[in-house]
Amino acid sequence: MLQFSTKAETLKQLEQSLTRGKVLPQVSFTIDKLLSEPLAVKQEVISKFGAQRLIVRSSALAEDTGTESQAGKYVSVLDVLPENILDAAKEVAESFCDGNKKNQILVQPMLTDIQLSGVVFTLDPNTGGNYFVINYDTSGSSTLVTSGGGGGHLSTCYVFHGKTSEDGRINKVLDAAVEIMNLFNKKNIDIEFALTHNGELFILQARPLIMRVEQADFQRQSAAMERTYQFISRSIGMHPYLKGKRAIYGVMPDWNPAEMIGLRPTRLASSLYRKLITDGTWAYQRDEYGYRNLRSFPLMLDFCGLPYIDVRVSFNSFIPKQIDDTLSDKLANYYLDSLAQSPEKHDKVEFDIVFSCNTFDLSNRITVLSNHGFIKEEQDLLKESLRKLTNNIINVKDGLWITDTKKIEILDERREIIINSDLDIIPKIYWLLADCTRYGTLPFAGLARGGFVAVQMLKSLVSIGILTEQDYQNYLGGLQTISFQISEDWQNLSKTAFLKKYGHLRPGTYNIMSPRYDFSPETYFDEKSQYSDYMVKEKNPFLLSLKQYSDIQKEMEIQNFDGDVLTLFSFFKAAIEGREYSKFVFTKSLSYVLELFAELGETHGICREDMSYVECFIIDKLYSSSMDVKETLVKSIEEGKKYHAETMTFTMPPVIMSPDDIYSFYMPSGAPNFITLKEITGELYSGALERDAIAKKILLIPAADPGYDWIFSCNILGFITAYGGANSHMAIRANELGLPAIIGIGQKEFDRLSHVKKIHIDCANKKFEVL
Repeated sequence: MLQFSTKAETLKQLEQSLTRGKVLPQVSFTIDKLLSEPLAVKQEVISKFGAQRLIVRSSALAEDTGTESQAGKYVSVLDVLPENILDAAKEVAESFCDGNKKNQILVQPMLTDIQLSGVVFTLDPNTGGNYFVINYDTSGSSTLVTSGGGGGHLSTCYVFHGKTSEDGRINKVLDAAVEIMNLFNKKNIDIEFALTHNGELFILQARPLIMRVEQADFQRQSAAMERTYQFISRSIGMHPYLKGKRAIYGVMPDWNPAEMIGLRPTRLASSLYRKLITDGTWAYQRDEYGYRNLRSFPLMLDFCGLPYIDVRVSFNSFIPKQIDDTLSDKLANYYLDSLAQSPEKHDKVEFDIVFSCNTFDLSNRITVLSNHGFIKEEQDLLKESLRKLTNNIINVKDGLWITDTKKIEILDERREIIINSDLDIIPKIYWLLADCTRYGTLPFAGLARGGFVAVQMLKSLVSIGILTEQDYQNYLGGLQTISFQISEDWQNLSKTAFLKKYGHLRPGTYNIMSPRYDFSPETYFDEKSQYSDYMVKEKNPFLLSLKQYSDIQKEMEIQNFDGDVLTLFSFFKAAIEGREYSKFVFTKSLSYVLELFAELGETHGICREDMSYVECFIIDKLYSSSMDVKETLVKSIEEGKKYHAETMTFTMPPVIMSPDDIYSFYMPSGAPNFITLKEITGELYSGALERDAIAKKILLIPAADPGYDWIFSCNILGFITAYGGANSHMAIRANELGLPAIIGIGQKEFDRLSHVKKIHIDCANKKFEVL
């Protein structure tokens, strides 16, 4: 069995033992020898390598240990001519900071003709899951992954232990990784590699992978994966009550659970989301608004505790009920095939794939169906069905959204009656949830649909050239949404009055562990908080010219929209503002429900955190029976904790198109890497990186460059980078230090966050929220 030592010594051992890969020849020497015998060092290097270009690397005694990698801390000098070896070696030596002359310097040939290079972790360091995590790039560089550089060449692949990838190059890397694990008799190893164009695999480094979480039990994890594999295998084929030949599952389409409850929600959060929305409410609303009846189909499924939307069910629910079965099946298959071809659109299916309402540019957009076997008569039938459906929604006299607006007002009244009643805690929770579903999330789903239609129609006016993009922004900026009202009220109300109105809000709407505004105001606000800096701005008024007014009216007549321009824009305003207001109202009931769950737990000696593992459906049982309350709660908590502990070890792709995808998959470009499973709230800092300025802040920095290593000594809360991969030096360091980080959030989100003051990061659920 091999033993890990310095970088140089470890590579020497592998050079003699490894059969599934190669190790470059080396010359290594101590700092002491460099200083005392420089000419001998130079002669040894030239004798060994001749005129080859070289790489000079650190091999410190404190580097690559079982407790700390020191990744990226020391200098490496690339592409060195042999005659310059002493200067390069001195540069590396000067980066050592402990004065130990026994530290080594490693010299090897500079590898060229690289096809791909990167890093493989033999366990997932964030979750302890039994995955190989391979982060690699195809730019030809051997340092892009470890340096955290950006660009379109980086890929991140997950392969569950014992499984293979469809990419033979990745399997070659996995074979070597397994051999190295066996040679060292160790499960957690961090391996740098490079594959040349002629297929030769070189191991550039191997060291212990620092783990801050326990390794998941392989047998239990494997059994859970097999159950999920079998479930998907049974469910993915044809269904007699669904259109479309196969299923696809995703974390972001439709009611996007990844955004709302996170990728690894606790049982209380996920069960509340199911009860209030995805078990039945969502389908009831779609049916009422003129789409196919999908009642009895749950929209959200559970794969090892990870929430996924059944995308086939979702796509079925966007087909107008007037469409016959033949055309419905054709549409469903077109939608599914489109997503399969462009899975990166999984978070924008209604914008880029599905036709779910009539818009001013529908006649142009729908012609894409001609390329997929849809004849003109079928396209016309779909357009006419969407026209009728949309007119039923947008009508300002008796449109469906009007009834939903009235229901929301009823919820406000009924909530106060329940809260102020003499009912016990369990009946209060029961009735708050019942009312929240009937008078809260159901009308909210309708108003959300209306809001989506309004935005789609506004964007289509931009698409056909009647409105400009600035007109669109000006219109939305002039609406009196809840977000606007919060910013106004913060400036004008007293702190007490402000918290009375908005105190029920919390960053995690379904998360009992997320403090309400009024329970922890100091977490969210201070006397210096100024919404005006980034929310209360000078508004550009939205004004339609006479020509724009006339052009819109003409288009409405051509497209057979009901009403006129004034009624249409009245709908836009009411629908978009109503969507935000209805969410504000129903989340008030939900917020009280969460506090009552905490109170119920406290009554029986159960802490708030433990109550986060309760499944909300037990309230139905406790309300309608004489079951022992504490015993029922404790049993539910035990089951929830056990299940959630396993959930925290799993990673799956954002889109699943076959059962095999859960075992081997790539993270799509643009999906950031969340480091650790921790949760933090803090001030986001994007200014000049000065020691005194960054303490106790979350940093926003362009790239995960090893040169930023000094920031870890400044008591920062965490950091976010625009670029970088899961295996970059900064990712390794953050994981080792237990420091929450988001690596590679992308330029678009990076630019957006540069204007944000405070943020909440939940690494376990792979989500963040601007506060």
